[in-house]
Amino acid sequence: MTKQVVVITGAGAGVGRATAREFANKGCDVGLIGRDRDRLDAAAEELQAFGVRTAIAVADVADEDAVEAAADSIEAALGPITVWVNNAMATVFSPVAEITGAEFRRATEVTYLGTVFGTMAALRRMRRRGSGTIVNVGSALAYRSVPLQAAYCGAKSAIRGFTDSLRSEILHDGDAIYLTMVHLPAINTPQFSWALNRTGQRAQPVPPIYEPEIAARAIVFAAFHHRREIWVGFSTVRAILANRVAAGLADRYLARAGYSGQMMKQKADPDAPNNLYESVPGAYAAHGNFDDQARTRSYELFTSRHKLGVGLLAAGLIGLAALRSAVGKTAEPGSKAVPGPGPMPKRCPVRWPY
Repeated sequence: MTKQVVVITGAGAGVGRATAREFANKGCDVGLIGRDRDRLDAAAEELQAFGVRTAIAVADVADEDAVEAAADSIEAALGPITVWVNNAMATVFSPVAEITGAEFRRATEVTYLGTVFGTMAALRRMRRRGSGTIVNVGSALAYRSVPLQAAYCGAKSAIRGFTDSLRSEILHDGDAIYLTMVHLPAINTPQFSWALNRTGQRAQPVPPIYEPEIAARAIVFAAFHHRREIWVGFSTVRAILANRVAAGLADRYLARAGYSGQMMKQKADPDAPNNLYESVPGAYAAHGNFDDQARTRSYELFTSRHKLGVGLLAAGLIGLAALRSAVGKTAEPGSKAVPGPGPMPKRCPVRWPY
């Protein structure tokens, strides 16, 4: 991989921190944007093991000027930005009737406008050079909203609309800038420990749960393979497709199961600090509290990354089935029977182009 300069928002913890490690593992220099200086320092220290350069910029992505200044400082330290990942987000676990307008606005500004401001900062620099890649981190909830997270679901849906609109503009202008979205399932990150919660019960990701490294691998793959969208995890595929064919049924199902699926039996501390306006202090990293339930593989991501190999394998299996059917049929009267093929070898000698 050619040397790249990658910027990641929300890089101090969760998916952002895992993504920083994955890019560094590929040899990329990494610019880290977030609100908590201590966690950004810890993330940068982790990347030293990969022998890459890092730069830190403390900024609230809901502040357009702060995002612009962060981009300037990272380019001054590392050089021209080639990849920008909009990952920062905020959510509130609450029925709409119990969330304030200010809280709704803040979650929207961080999640949606933070992505818009990051994209605009990246575009201004990439258009001057005529190339670059922007990865917007989406969610299955951008397609199929759930109860108790209306602010977050609305913001992720808005990101998808914004991304689709801008992609057409980039294609119209003929710029060699790629814009992609990676839609994630439930990920084991610290957000369930620090998000504002008005439900009275502790929040949890809806199973199946995936480790943040799965999300990170999908984001890095998207950055260098220019897919329009990547859906990570079967639960994401199921949510998107089910909503397309049976949205009404999904509404009723989530009315029954959408509350209990997101809430644990344990009571939540109503006075616990949350990260809606300020970062929560503490040694948070990439993982949350659900390692014992989280998956470390996504077969849907594998098939997305290896479409050629999977397609060839599927075509080969279909062709083999057709061949067996053709040669194994009973011969016409008066002719000799055609024997079927012999047993398949235990190991296929074909080396797929993975």
